[in-house]
Amino acid sequence: MAKQRLDTLRIYLNQMILGQSDLVDGLLIALLADGHILVEGPPGLAKTRAISSLSHGIEGDFHRIQFTPDLLPSDVTGTDIFRQETGSFIFEKGPIFHNLVLADEINRAPAKVQSALLEAMAERQVTVGTTTYKLPDLFLVMATQNPLEQEGTYPLPEAQLDRFIMHLELDYPNAETEKQILALNQKEILKETVATITPLLNNQIFELRELVMNVNIADHLEQYLIDLVIATRQPGKYSERLREWINYGASPRATIALMRTAKARAWLNNRNFVMPDDIITSLYPVLRHRLILSYEAEAQGINANQVIKEIINQVALPA
Repeated sequence: MAKQRLDTLRIYLNQMILGQSDLVDGLLIALLADGHILVEGPPGLAKTRAISSLSHGIEGDFHRIQFTPDLLPSDVTGTDIFRQETGSFIFEKGPIFHNLVLADEINRAPAKVQSALLEAMAERQVTVGTTTYKLPDLFLVMATQNPLEQEGTYPLPEAQLDRFIMHLELDYPNAETEKQILALNQKEILKETVATITPLLNNQIFELRELVMNVNIADHLEQYLIDLVIATRQPGKYSERLREWINYGASPRATIALMRTAKARAWLNNRNFVMPDDIITSLYPVLRHRLILSYEAEAQGINANQVIKEIINQVALPA
């Protein structure tokens, strides 16, 4: 029953966000794998609409935080407010205390704000003064970055990048999809019903997560998954090009993320077992933000996607 509701949710999201099936699947995989997601793409590609539509499709509330250079940590986490009538301080919760949070243009905020968000993402809690406050059990952050404009931005530290289970890259839709977007926009202006859905309940989402974690993975595929991550740390073992391109590889958190996303991808595609394609497809969004490339790679115009492709070509699937 819960799986049917998730399939309905997937259809609903693809009706609301046209031409961005990778974003829809990425959000659902992050939801099922209990992780956070970093999305990079030009403005106007329905990133805000996607997570807002997801909030309509589940029993959860949503809040968007626009990250700017003058943002303070308390603007995200909340702060203690003095109540004159009682003569005491009361904690006023910030926008992070929602089930779904959109951190829009996250790289425009300074390091202090990013570190406050890091604790929330990693520990599922917020500390203000000497008091720690728990975040909701269902908690997902979708952060966005604009690749077109880098002036006045603060690059995310590696420790925070590692907290995102996936990094998705979006591109513009094709002409046919653009035509469908115009038709959808016209319907919404005329207030016509586009799509409706009965929301997934919180307990159903936790039930689905248990099912995903019970998806089977063969021993040789588990070893293959580990070998792919190890290749980022020992690149010279596999090829001279990899040794030249990679300065630092991925942490064990990447191995965990790859396992969880591969299982979620298999389950989302109606299988109770992981196939090599699930691992390979998941490898790109799991690794692209975790690799630190060398100066030589950057000088040659080599990006993380090309390095990951070379890793896939060099690491053999165990028998």
